[in-house]
Amino acid sequence: MTAIEIAGLVCAMPITVVDRVQLGHGSGGRMSATLLSERFLSHLSNDALAQLGDGSVVSVAGTEIVISTDTFVVSPLEFPGGDIGSLAVHGTLNDVAMMGARPVCLTAGFVLEEGLPIDVLDRIVRSMSEAARRAGVPVVAGDTKVVERGKADGLYVNTTAIGAADPDFRPGPTRARAGDLIITSAALGRHGMAIMAAREGLAFESTITSDSACLVELVEGLKAARVDVHVLRDPTRGGVASALNEIASASRVGIEIDEHALPVPDDVRAACEMLGLDPLYVANEGVLLAFVPPAEAARALNVLRSYELGADAICIGRVVDAHPGLVALRTSLGGTRIVDLLPGDQLPRIC
Repeated sequence: MTAIEIAGLVCAMPITVVDRVQLGHGSGGRMSATLLSERFLSHLSNDALAQLGDGSVVSVAGTEIVISTDTFVVSPLEFPGGDIGSLAVHGTLNDVAMMGARPVCLTAGFVLEEGLPIDVLDRIVRSMSEAARRAGVPVVAGDTKVVERGKADGLYVNTTAIGAADPDFRPGPTRARAGDLIITSAALGRHGMAIMAAREGLAFESTITSDSACLVELVEGLKAARVDVHVLRDPTRGGVASALNEIASASRVGIEIDEHALPVPDDVRAACEMLGLDPLYVANEGVLLAFVPPAEAARALNVLRSYELGADAICIGRVVDAHPGLVALRTSLGGTRIVDLLPGDQLPRIC
């Protein structure tokens, strides 16, 4: 299969220079990347932070650990398939797992808004406890703050996870190589569309449920089978499109994906078409992308498919030498389009 010819293809880009924080800065797209590089890394950068993975590998008394932190502001707090409590556990544990580490503990910080119903708080904390228990990762420290009514939209949660690094299993965003095949563990777009439907009161023929789930068992399965995994990423904010763009840029490679291979559920596709959204940019919270050499692809698929969460794993594309830093989509009609980072956000407040 020949590489896609990229020369001459241009995507229009709106002006994004602003003097105030915008919702788009939280999108995981181009505005997020600019905010990170210009407002945070310019002041806070160090060797660990500069890794720019899902977490950082740091040495503590001669032992390497992986640490990742995340803050959740999803609206609504409860949605089909999950809530902010279980989502906070899953999202943070998944980030550590994408670094090839096994999570060992969590911390949790809560910002509560005056007036939050106690029964809602109880349900969310119970859900968080159950998610942590199922993952086998305890919450070992926490903090709680209360702010005035109207200052926190009910509840915000920050979680930090610490994991044990594995010196023999080190996937990373800079390790993609030409020839690698790209595997997704499950269907795309369910979380973002579940949030949108719940938030806007949209009714479809079937209820779209979030895919929020802990991916640690899938990663541990790949590790146990000694699959040579070059890159792991969970495509959350900004969806698959943003995740692939970040990897293409970090590894200085081109990426090509096949539209016919993308596992987008019919209800998600229909909802996206109705709302004018592209499912490639819709967030997932229980899906991983794995980059593996061609010789390892069949084995990786077999491992993933042996788990319920990976039963529908499929290859969606490949890494190429051509057009480094760019992601291209082969359409079902035989055409080609660039899959670029969005400047802003299709769906704000989805995690």
